Amino acid sequence: MRACRYAAAFLLAAATAASSAAWARTPQAVEDRNPEAASGVQTRELVRAPHFMMVSANPLATQAGEEMLRRGGSVVDAAIATQLVLNLAEPQSSGIGGGAFLVVYSAKTGRIQTYDSRETAPAAARPDRFLDADGKPLPFAQAVNNGMSVGVPGLLRGLELAHKEAGVLPWADLFQPAIRLAEQGFAVSPRLHALLAGNKALPQQAAAAAYFYAPNGTPWPVGHVLKNPEFARTLRAVAAQGADAFYQGDIARDIVAAVHGHAKPGDLSLADLANYRAKTREPVCGVYRGYQLCGMAPPSSGPIAVLQMLGELEQFPMSTFAPGSVEAVHYFSEAGRLAFADRDFYVADPDFVNVPVRALLDPAYLRARGALIQPDRSMKVALPGDPEGKLLSLGRDNALELPSTSHLVAVDAQGNALSMTTTIESEFGSKIFVRGFLLNNEMTDFSSSFKDPEGRLVANRVEPGKRPRSAMAPVIVLRDGKPVMLVGSPGGSAIINYVAKTIVGVLDWGLDIQAAISLPNMGSRNKETELEKGTTLEALAPALERMGHPVRITEFPSGIHGIVIDGKGLQGGVDPRREGLAAGG
Repeated sequence: MRACRYAAAFLLAAATAASSAAWARTPQAVEDRNPEAASGVQTRELVRAPHFMMVSANPLATQAGEEMLRRGGSVVDAAIATQLVLNLAEPQSSGIGGGAFLVVYSAKTGRIQTYDSRETAPAAARPDRFLDADGKPLPFAQAVNNGMSVGVPGLLRGLELAHKEAGVLPWADLFQPAIRLAEQGFAVSPRLHALLAGNKALPQQAAAAAYFYAPNGTPWPVGHVLKNPEFARTLRAVAAQGADAFYQGDIARDIVAAVHGHAKPGDLSLADLANYRAKTREPVCGVYRGYQLCGMAPPSSGPIAVLQMLGELEQFPMSTFAPGSVEAVHYFSEAGRLAFADRDFYVADPDFVNVPVRALLDPAYLRARGALIQPDRSMKVALPGDPEGKLLSLGRDNALELPSTSHLVAVDAQGNALSMTTTIESEFGSKIFVRGFLLNNEMTDFSSSFKDPEGRLVANRVEPGKRPRSAMAPVIVLRDGKPVMLVGSPGGSAIINYVAKTIVGVLDWGLDIQAAISLPNMGSRNKETELEKGTTLEALAPALERMGHPVRITEFPSGIHGIVIDGKGLQGGVDPRREGLAAGG
């Protein structure tokens, strides 16, 4: 990796470096309404470790994973312990009521394995699920906060499958940090408090309100010691009996009862839970600047779109464009337009739809797509390509993906590596709280409409047993067959731009992982060219508009976490917009 020659141009001089254990202040945003938030992106210190490292969105969670690594555990062991604490301390973003994608590199075999624990649609699901009586898509608020939004949770099945194949420590041991914190309590963080204060739907759910809010209805203050004995009991059952304790028996019955007992009930059944299976899939891989990049295959659209963006950018000299320059933003945004145009038509659950992955990532196709980028003019809205001549038979997806979710990365002492993105979909999921955890609203990741105005079926339409398309993009970058970088982020469909930005920052601009993560966020999702509010990018708006870019200055609440493996060991970076921690030894 080259020296960090451009970092100074991008880091905000007014921000002070936060210590690795401190809570990071964040910009005020849809998912992060901290009233004390800084107006721009703060700096964080690069963390180094010689042998192993854990990075996640919450210090308590990172410490749980690091504990497993210190005990000789694998990256999968560390990820499980970290995830369970994230469920407790960062409940708005992920948990056992949701799902995840894991990308795991084995130092022993040199292979990458991916684990798909994405939620599935209940067997009773119909394609018109989120349409009103006139056949129009329901407003998102009406679709999300009810039983109809709940898909079959997959996380525990996925973690169990990964542990059977790549775990080292006993399954039950991995639950102990979360059980201990649930019983003894943990301090409410500034971010959790701000989200509770800003959420209007969560207090309307009695079980959630009883846990997250004081008896007078106010959100628990920062520092309040919050205990969750019910979650501890749930974890003890799963620790002792495996994931079957969740998918069958009393816990499963309570989940179904909560979904059916909502004022707008869902159709999740005991059979749906009992029949859920996590899957292993071959990774999606591509090449950029001599590096190999591998990530989660469909139903994730994230790695495909990231690889498309990079493949389209490879014909341009990105390393000669300074970060934060008009040229850098222009080319990056135009590549995003092209990738998102394809994503909206082609990607869905491959068990239901033939996703043309090979064609979408064919180097010749990407060169042709990239050649559409003009050096001095924005295309404003890109049209999808047609690599297999099937476009006219497909309808455009209109799913709404909101910026929640969480991401973690780990490297263990044996050289195994893991990148994992995990979610319950939008902030606090469906708001249905049962047995100490929240249930997902993942059904809203399907297209609201199952066909377009011309009557063409949408690939990502609701179907029984189907997994909704995702933008989650856990990625491992390799050189000569060995990992050199792990990265991913939450953020809804903007995940794709966050991850691509960080990869370009490291591979093209020679930044260390922390500086690359801290770069102001930018890009286009085939609509406006989005620039992160409160950052140096705002000043570029007039120049970009003169090039035809429809510019939108907006909050960009990313949560990028990454590790770079270099000749000195491991370097870890956390997103300064959140409360994360990188730690290792």
